[in-house]
Amino acid sequence: MRLILASQSMGRRTMLKAAGIPFAVVTSGVDETALTATYKARPGGCSPAGLALHLARAKAEAVSRLHGDSVVIGSDQVLAIGDEWLDKPGDLEGARATIERLRGRTHILHSAVALAEGGGTVWHHADQALLTMRNVSDDFLTHYLAMAGEGIFGSVGAYHLEGPGTQLFDDIDGDYFTILGMPLLPLLRELRARGVIAT
Repeated sequence: MRLILASQSMGRRTMLKAAGIPFAVVTSGVDETALTATYKARPGGCSPAGLALHLARAKAEAVSRLHGDSVVIGSDQVLAIGDEWLDKPGDLEGARATIERLRGRTHILHSAVALAEGGGTVWHHADQALLTMRNVSDDFLTHYLAMAGEGIFGSVGAYHLEGPGTQLFDDIDGDYFTILGMPLLPLLRELRARGVIAT
């Protein structure tokens, strides 16, 4: 059975490739901004973990509806600091503002992954990690942004832990793959259980 990753994230692609998993990539076309606004407006309340799962399922199901003979992976991540949820910075100015907001504080990364078949979710998993950013100086922040490059503009915290972003942190409590953007080990376990990858 063919495996599809419904994500543009280079980090998620790299994780699966490094694990030796054969897969295709099909982007979902899901409007994350609109879905997020709809989710946050729900009368029953909302949570960052719930939003991550909501987006992961939406991506997987959108691609699954077009590729019914495949197993589709959808994944998403939401960063929460206090009662605030941060979006991807988008540009250099946004990345600087994000790091300025996070430095000296602990934030939570909520990562979720879902599998869809035949247009519906058949499995999902969510995890979280706590990260404490050191109180970096303005000079180091400028240096970091130059080192990290434009790749961080699409990362919710304006960092990649597998790159120069590791220098931003004093303490991390959580699964490494969850921080990178997808709870990989539970996903691999489920794919083995379903016979999608070798046991």
